[in-house]
Amino acid sequence: MEGITMRYGLLKSGLDAHTLGLSHLSQLLNSCGIASIIADAKICDAVDEIEVPDKYALLRKWLCDNRITHLGFSYRLDPSQAVRTFLRLMERLSQDDDLSRETELRHFYFAGLPESCRLIRDEFQDRIPTFEGDETPIETLRRLGVAEKLIPKTMRENSAYDDIRMQFGKELISSELPASLKVPLPYAYPAFGSSRDRLVSRLEAAREKRRLPLLRVHVGPYDPDRAEALAQFSDWLKRLSKGRFLDIVSVGSSQLSQSHFGEDWANLQNGGGVPFNSEFELRAIREDASPMLVRAYSGTKNIARMAEILEKNLNMAWHALSFWWFNRIDGRGPLSVRQGLKEHVEAISAIARHNKPFEPNIPHHFAFRGSDDVSYVVSAYVAAKTARSLGIRHLILQNMLNTPRSTWGLRDLAKSRVMLKLLRSLESSRFRVIYQPRAGLDFFSPDLEKAKRQLAAVTALMQDVEPENPESPQIIHVVSFSEARFLADPAVIDESLRITRASLAEYPGFRRRYNLTDFINGREVHQQTEELWQDALHMIRDMERNIPDLTTPEGLYRIFHAGYFPVPFLWEGRDEFPHAVSWSTGLKDGGVHVLTADGGKMKMRQRLERIHAALEHPPE
Repeated sequence: MEGITMRYGLLKSGLDAHTLGLSHLSQLLNSCGIASIIADAKICDAVDEIEVPDKYALLRKWLCDNRITHLGFSYRLDPSQAVRTFLRLMERLSQDDDLSRETELRHFYFAGLPESCRLIRDEFQDRIPTFEGDETPIETLRRLGVAEKLIPKTMRENSAYDDIRMQFGKELISSELPASLKVPLPYAYPAFGSSRDRLVSRLEAAREKRRLPLLRVHVGPYDPDRAEALAQFSDWLKRLSKGRFLDIVSVGSSQLSQSHFGEDWANLQNGGGVPFNSEFELRAIREDASPMLVRAYSGTKNIARMAEILEKNLNMAWHALSFWWFNRIDGRGPLSVRQGLKEHVEAISAIARHNKPFEPNIPHHFAFRGSDDVSYVVSAYVAAKTARSLGIRHLILQNMLNTPRSTWGLRDLAKSRVMLKLLRSLESSRFRVIYQPRAGLDFFSPDLEKAKRQLAAVTALMQDVEPENPESPQIIHVVSFSEARFLADPAVIDESLRITRASLAEYPGFRRRYNLTDFINGREVHQQTEELWQDALHMIRDMERNIPDLTTPEGLYRIFHAGYFPVPFLWEGRDEFPHAVSWSTGLKDGGVHVLTADGGKMKMRQRLERIHAALEHPPE
């Protein structure tokens, strides 16, 4: 490749909604100073009809216009379909003699499920490198053919903390401790397990018995037969309840339950999840889950009404809403962003009237679409401030670590500490923040033994955010180790909970033995924390100065429209939010930053100047 500038094209099937892998790969390449171009929806759709001349012409033009030298293709659905689609793509490209003369496209890569990768390796041997998703950043870059000298030195050096935590995970999983844990005794406070039970009461009881954090999982089987799915979920809830390791169960609601609750589902396709469609079915879920606390995601329309229904029938442990998301721009609901914000504010007011906690399910949705770390922490602050203004007294702060998965552990410590400090600045006698970290959505390896070690390692990371506070975190959203392979059933969930509890018990001693306290509070973490804190404060003060109605639906809309929160990987709604999608972001020093034209980190002052120009043209 001497004399040729490497340019990586990243492509997927239009049938596959998974975009995190492409975003992650793009950020890794950009951190090495290598250009990467993610194909838009039209190009991805064209791959599925590549035999059609006009469709292939679209793909060909994209390859030539962007001078692609390396092409990566991702398909994380059915393995047999993945192989067929990739073979058609490779065959069509190989038939185009003119393309090989007009471009320097010579290198191809495939990313998919483990079985898909095995089939591709069988077909192409070592000519097509494959990626299953559990590779470390450095492993990924080397497999992509990136020269060692281009991999940032800080990336190589700062992996030590992550390697040490994985060593902890290896030692824990090889021991018998998780399996040997005793089943905890039930709580004894008066409302325990009843329709009057509350999250705050459970937290107080756990604190008194030194059993913090509470453990929560998101669970739900999938069966195309609605009755069978509900019956299986009933069985799963009863099994989890008897296990007593789980405190809070989040119902894995089906898309139709969120979008068409109480309606006729005939001729509507269900995308998976628990397909409840009546108040009777909700009450049955609550009864089956007792004495666990229960919650479910809200609706994607008539949001306040759905919140009332869930509250009435599930006695919600807490409610979660996503403000700018779960609408047309992410394909999860029928509302516009403006309509969604209005309905979310109405729903939060209803939640406050019931004196129930609220979770802003927000920061990681920005991260999924390329937002930087400042946006991650500030979006949580804005949501919390809005909730407080609407009367919410307890806010559940969910913090998705490893997002993107290439984020360094030390950077996650900085992000977490800044976010906690920001939100706790809002606390008073009438507003309290309850911290709930979780592993990243695409963090776990398809190799189940490795995934178990990762679960222990990420639990250790959670304890390092506030190592001097024995009551932090108060809740952990446990993501089961099978996440990358298959849906977790009660047996897998139970094992995941045991690994989490064992990690919580064993890691403080491991940390002392390896003298990690100075490391996790060292100069590197302190510097990153202070820089992120100052940038976040600067942005918040600018918002409050320039958007006086900040915590209203219109103010929240203006924040997004003006580009305070960059979303360069947004697929739908790009015309509506040109200022939000026009930024360039990338991975640098283990975190995601807004970048200048030459690839450097953009100063907050420059960023705000650009936003001020956008504010001069308010949305219609």
